Amino acid sequence: MSVPENTVWKEVATLADIPALGGRVVATEGGEIALLRNERDEVYALDNRCPHKGGPLAEGTVSGDTVYCPLHNWRIDLKHGQARDPDVGCVRTWPVRLEGERVFVRLPE
Repeated sequence: MSVPENTVWKEVATLADIPALGGRVVATEGGEIALLRNERDEVYALDNRCPHKGGPLAEGTVSGDTVYCPLHNWRIDLKHGQARDPDVGCVRTWPVRLEGERVFVRLPE
């Protein structure tokens, strides 16, 4: 899914705030965003709702470029937000930028 117009980079966390192989919730005016960190210290941002039953993705387990929903173990691609086969669905992703240990997400103004 694409990022809406009128967005800005906002500092939302530090790398240390996001558990390795896990996530952290960031509250925004538009809803909750899950910041997820894999074993390579890559950080991804997705809406914090699994497309299946709305499970909190920030509470899921991260492996590579996948987060496993804590409710029913749906696998969601961190780069594109797509559910992996055989499941079907999508969650919005947000661009992330790291500056040293600081984590920025491109969010609506």
